[in-house]
Amino acid sequence: MAANLSRELVEGALGNCVSIIDPLRNHRWDRFVQQHPYGWITHLSGWKRVLDKNFPHMTGYYLVLKDAAGGIRAALPVYAVESWLMGRRLVSIPFATLCDPLVTDTADMELLSEAVLRLAGVLGISRIEIRTAAASHLLNRDLFRADCVNKHHFLPLCENPELVRERFHRSCVRQRIARAERAELRLIRGKRESDLREFYLLHCVTRKRKGLPPHPYLLVKTLWQTFALQGVVELLLCRRGRETVAGLLLFKYKNRVSIEYSAVNALHNDSSPVHFLFWNAIREACLAGYRVLDFGKTSEHNKSLMEFKSHWGAEVTDLPHFLYPNTPPPPSLAGDQSIAKKLLQFVCTKAPDTALSYLGEFCYRHLG
Repeated sequence: MAANLSRELVEGALGNCVSIIDPLRNHRWDRFVQQHPYGWITHLSGWKRVLDKNFPHMTGYYLVLKDAAGGIRAALPVYAVESWLMGRRLVSIPFATLCDPLVTDTADMELLSEAVLRLAGVLGISRIEIRTAAASHLLNRDLFRADCVNKHHFLPLCENPELVRERFHRSCVRQRIARAERAELRLIRGKRESDLREFYLLHCVTRKRKGLPPHPYLLVKTLWQTFALQGVVELLLCRRGRETVAGLLLFKYKNRVSIEYSAVNALHNDSSPVHFLFWNAIREACLAGYRVLDFGKTSEHNKSLMEFKSHWGAEVTDLPHFLYPNTPPPPSLAGDQSIAKKLLQFVCTKAPDTALSYLGEFCYRHLG
């Protein structure tokens, strides 16, 4: 029944003016994302391909408004996420650090908001989460509750990387970059799956140290395979001698570069390999003509990470998540979330290395 309902929705229309398309079959979709000011890698059809391959509990519905010529005027991709642990919900877009409705007009946003509520009703889902960055002003705050606990750090770039470097904190960043340059570290561009494996092993160790589950390897691999050949995803590794001691996975699309995943062997912190990689990513982005480097999202409660990103001269803005229904969270929710977070951190730090990948797969099966 559910599969038939999904096919019916994907192939049909939702209301009088909002249609649901399949971006893997609609040749106009990626061109629309490329041209839209809020379009990002997480909107591309390749992102849906990655999610479809790794997360069968998610079903994507790409709601679109079309112009008189049949072109796409505005869009809101949402995914139905099925989870017995976290509950059923509609999310736009799963695992996206940066994400916006592809809308620039308040009236179009109202039409798409009404459509996503109808979709939720058809699917029997009562919770909706729409993630925003630049488009937050378009959402109806009477309909959705804004959660601004996440912050977005970004660094404006220019053609001269040395001018950007002057904005770095002197002792916390510039001196550590100088230390890294004296340590004879080498920058390696990951081209083979063995390079990705080296990075992933470091990633697991780094996440364990922070008390976080690692991303599933198949997810990281599929992202890399889907986008690396297009130059949209790049893997940078730092080697000290013959050992890989740090790595970054970058998203590069239009005028932005985003540091999505990072990993480091803490035993080599004396040579500042993370600062070495960050500086090289910033310098190369400047020289290649990119205008912004993103440091990703950070919870406002993570004071040390907030401070680390600010030391690079990054600007910070809210990264609102809009939640439906617009009702205040239960008073006990914050405490329950804190207890659950501490429990997860304890399990992650104590789990044997061989169990980490299974733990990550379990957690990401319920997240979105």
